[in-house]
Amino acid sequence: MKQNHTSVTEFILVGFMDHPDLRVPLFFLFLIIYVATLVGNLGIIIVTSVDAQLHTPMYFFLRNLSIIDIGYSTAIAPKLLKTFVAEKTTISFKGCTVQFFFLAVFITTEVCLLAVMAYDRFTAICNPLLYFAIMSRKHCTILVVVAYVCGITSSILQTSFIFTLSFCSSNIINHFFCDVPPMLKLSCSDTHVTHTVHFILSTIIGLTTFLIVLVSYIAILFAILRISSAQGRYKAFSTCSSHLITVIIFYGTIFFMYIRPGSSFPKDQDKIVSVFYTLVISLLNPLIYSLRNKDVKDAFARTAEKVIFFK
Repeated sequence: MKQNHTSVTEFILVGFMDHPDLRVPLFFLFLIIYVATLVGNLGIIIVTSVDAQLHTPMYFFLRNLSIIDIGYSTAIAPKLLKTFVAEKTTISFKGCTVQFFFLAVFITTEVCLLAVMAYDRFTAICNPLLYFAIMSRKHCTILVVVAYVCGITSSILQTSFIFTLSFCSSNIINHFFCDVPPMLKLSCSDTHVTHTVHFILSTIIGLTTFLIVLVSYIAILFAILRISSAQGRYKAFSTCSSHLITVIIFYGTIFFMYIRPGSSFPKDQDKIVSVFYTLVISLLNPLIYSLRNKDVKDAFARTAEKVIFFK
């Protein structure tokens, strides 16, 4: 492994400060997004934990998805908000390392978990009689643990390769967090191996999980088309639509950012796309799953009733 000869002890996060006239509105916009993300995902975690009717594999995975969303939005949002109120937002070398490590853990784990949730929906619709036997509590726990292990392993590898590079010139990160492209751009080492490792890991994990999702939903589509009643088809598809929306948005932004040759897009465009997969999707997930899911809405109502009337 390369020795770390870095002479940079801290980095400066530019964030969106190249648009000073937008400082105040952007601060409040991102603050609202972050607070709403915490409230929405905590709500999902609480409701799916306390409501007995939601103690099923689907909502077990949804609860873990909310935990992950809180994790990576918290890794990003506080520093981002600080860029709007401080004259110069710095992050230490160790702080940058820790931020990237946890961001990589949560994003990779979410990608894997979305594939697991697609497999869960495939099993529920294509093998309904064997669903609870296949998706037992033990099996579900193993799948979630595997998702986290993949996230941690990938993060350790990427963090090790990136933060053992030498950073000996500029310490200004033209981004609002420590991401791969701006970090590699700042390094004065040969980044070819690091870039290759990052690209290979991102491609393998991204495409493998995407293929699992794609194959699962193709099978689900054929199974739904074989259902004779229109009401049955609608009910089957409605249980998958929330997950499908999340998958399309998340994979779209991730592929745009990390599985593409070179960076031929303006930095501002990269920042906007990054906002989507680091903050906006974390907000959308609880909204999508609560507003489009009758079981979750009913559970929220039951939980609220218990709290209000002390039942």
